[in-house]
Amino acid sequence: MTSDNIFVERFELGGAGPTVAVKDCIDIAGKRTSVGSEALSEAPPAAAHAAVVAALIAGGARIVGKTNMHEFAYGVTGVNRWLGTPVNPNYPGLIPGGSSSGSAAAVAAGLVEIAIGTDTGGSIRMPATCCGVFGLKPSFGRVSREGCVPADSSLDCVGPFARDVAGIETAMALIDPTFVPAGRPASVRIGWVESSADAEIAEAVLAELRRSGADVVPVDLPGLDQVFEAGITIMAAEAWSTFGDLVEDPRIGADVRARLLGASKVSAAQLAEAEKVRTRFVAAVDQALAGVDALALPALPALPPALDDLGDAARMLRLTSLIRPFNVSGHPALAIPLAGRPIAIQLVGRRNDDETLCAVGARIEQGLAA
Repeated sequence: MTSDNIFVERFELGGAGPTVAVKDCIDIAGKRTSVGSEALSEAPPAAAHAAVVAALIAGGARIVGKTNMHEFAYGVTGVNRWLGTPVNPNYPGLIPGGSSSGSAAAVAAGLVEIAIGTDTGGSIRMPATCCGVFGLKPSFGRVSREGCVPADSSLDCVGPFARDVAGIETAMALIDPTFVPAGRPASVRIGWVESSADAEIAEAVLAELRRSGADVVPVDLPGLDQVFEAGITIMAAEAWSTFGDLVEDPRIGADVRARLLGASKVSAAQLAEAEKVRTRFVAAVDQALAGVDALALPALPALPPALDDLGDAARMLRLTSLIRPFNVSGHPALAIPLAGRPIAIQLVGRRNDDETLCAVGARIEQGLAA
């Protein structure tokens, strides 16, 4: 490991364009995809590039290494017993966030211009918030997942980290051939979603939105807690399908083993009910977006914990209560960090209109910098 446990491996591949780091659940030909787990440390090297890696190279990007991550992408802290935990460059002592911990930290440390991560239940927006960088979970299906682990998922999205929205757009144009940056709007109308976030977090995010010059109006989006639970259920079932055969491997971390054992108990009835919740929530988000350019709420409901204060697993999982619902719905979601604090605005846009979401985010970013 190098660079404060941020990289699993350093190398150079591609052209002379933007420097990029890639999460270790994404195949790079000739490199092992360990998914952050010692249990896969002897897996054969990937035979071919993942679609997103091939796109980066075709676009002239310079890939400089594979980044550390929470084991099996099945955790929110970014703590990794085997590889070591990436240091949070902007907030040392706090968790880097998971599961795309190394990708967020690589951007925050200035080691790369862009990093690629994956987001199944907040795994881009969570570490982006913890490390104080921008992170985008694209619309579900917008960026190819070919060559990624898990191979099959109804929640997971490949997406970028960067130090500003312009960097996010540069990354998206590289990894999504249909992405064309949109012009910056002169004004934006934002729907504010009430949530269970701590009062200090909600007040800070709302104040910064208003300071940016956005027109902020209240919108109704009920049932976030129910959708959060549905997301946990769906992800558990899919994680068990992918990694269940490794649950008895002694090299797996205790936290991941415990989650997998819990995942094994998800019933068909529970999964069917979660899918009903998903269907209702997709319609609710679409309705909430009517008449506004984007929805907004805090990315995390509380400040990220210190590395020596992780508490119980349920408490850690609740940190994804405001980001996980939009994996369930498939809408694009962008984390915009607030200066000097591990707090972020989460903007949610219309499905498959990631360009407009980024343009709205750039307008808010511009307002905050003024």
